[in-house]
Amino acid sequence: MITLKGKSVFGGIAIGEIAFYKRNDTQIKRCHIDDTEAEIKRFEEAKNQAEEELKTLYEKAMDDVGEANAMIFEIHQMMLNDLDYIESIENIIKLQEVNAEYAVGMTADNFSAMFEAMDDAYMQGRAADVRDVSERVLHILSGAAKSGVTMNHPSIVVADDLVPSETVQLDKSLVLAFATQYGSSNSHTAILARTMNIPAVIGLGKELLEEYDGHLAVVDGFEGMIYVDPNEETLKIMREKQEEDLRQKELLDQLKGKENITLTGQKINVYANIGNSSDVGAVLKNDAGGIGLFRSEFLYLENDTFPTEEQQFSVYKTVAENMAGKKVIIRTLDIGADKQVDYFDLDKEENPALGYRAIRICLTRPEIFKTQLRALLRASAYGNISIMFPMITSLWEVKKIKEIVAEVKEELKQEGFAYKEDIELGIMIETPAAVLVSRSLAKEVDFFSVGTNDLTQYTLAIDRQNPKLDPFCDTHHPAVLELIRMATESAHAEGKWIGICGELGADLTLTETFLEMGIDELSVSPSMVLPLRKKIRETK
Repeated sequence: MITLKGKSVFGGIAIGEIAFYKRNDTQIKRCHIDDTEAEIKRFEEAKNQAEEELKTLYEKAMDDVGEANAMIFEIHQMMLNDLDYIESIENIIKLQEVNAEYAVGMTADNFSAMFEAMDDAYMQGRAADVRDVSERVLHILSGAAKSGVTMNHPSIVVADDLVPSETVQLDKSLVLAFATQYGSSNSHTAILARTMNIPAVIGLGKELLEEYDGHLAVVDGFEGMIYVDPNEETLKIMREKQEEDLRQKELLDQLKGKENITLTGQKINVYANIGNSSDVGAVLKNDAGGIGLFRSEFLYLENDTFPTEEQQFSVYKTVAENMAGKKVIIRTLDIGADKQVDYFDLDKEENPALGYRAIRICLTRPEIFKTQLRALLRASAYGNISIMFPMITSLWEVKKIKEIVAEVKEELKQEGFAYKEDIELGIMIETPAAVLVSRSLAKEVDFFSVGTNDLTQYTLAIDRQNPKLDPFCDTHHPAVLELIRMATESAHAEGKWIGICGELGADLTLTETFLEMGIDELSVSPSMVLPLRKKIRETK
């Protein structure tokens, strides 16, 4: 038996044969070219063919996984037509007088290395997208056979990593689990696993060999383990664990459509946090009452320049429509600190978590802020959207935000755009300062949402990005819980509701504490919605 340890991205147990995704890597040779204009034309023809293939994949993905998940292929088309990407390839052909395959390969290496060097995990995940787009062009240029996996029966799909165009072509009914050598929690493999509710383990390393193709294996998505050629004792333990997991899921499924209500009749809303529009399917599948946190910054992180009003409007509108009247709380961009974007031209800071980030950028660069607000307000005409502002510390910030929102509303009215006039405006409670003035803040907004990750960081003076401080980071610290209680009392004193959208919302050991405080809403990852509902319904 071979035992490998990786990182879990979705829990569950899967037992079956390994189907290794075989990739026909294109061998790139550097060749001298005399007619560079003809070579550029050959590249352009391959690019156009790749674009047609991506359009076909988009249509297939629409049928298989819905519009939100299909959007990745629209993004790939944008990458393919990115001027910097095209210019790099054409310049290499012209200046170095080389073949298109070499120019595409060099550009793919340079661009993917740039993404991988970024600190943000989401942007690191985009390196795989660049490689995917480039591989498509290379296969067309070289006439190479397509990669793939052969599955005649349910199997565990294993690969070095999987890019969107590869996952969308899989027969989903035959996928028991995913296991990859590399990848990130933000990779498309992870997103798809969460959407499909199947076990997935990433980061298993080079020890996950292609020669295991066809071997029996067990994926333990709870522990982030894979067992290749498991012995009888391991199989017995894993089958029992799988049966127990299935029993628990069946019990949880029975909670779909049920109220989030305690044994004593106290009700609370349970919503879901999402990172981008592709997660909406998981929100609906897990029966969340709404979206308590849509992190809008992904639109900025994935772009080479500021996303346009129309780009943002399209995404927000799609999410609102897919949620069909359920509440969608969209947080305005939270760039800065650990989320750096080159085109914002932010200065390097000694203490970025305490620096120029989130609402501080928006209020000092109103042209960026107004573009997002215009898109959000326009999208509000298509669903139940609320807007939430991060990193608030002072009353003047909220008043300034409201002034800008009023200006944008007036502009839209003059231009004939529809929007929801009484749209809810809320703020994140992430700093001790916000808690201490929360009574005044509550008079100005419609709701609070507690970001417990940052609130813990700022209360305990601990950098949450520093693993050396993990032993000192007590998320249950009495000071953190007392601040949440104070914010709750302030919100209720002014007749406003308050939720929690940070990691503590999913901490089932604190559910009773939050209910006792009178928290009105808990927003968690989609997979935690039903376990949290179960905990609430068992609470006295």
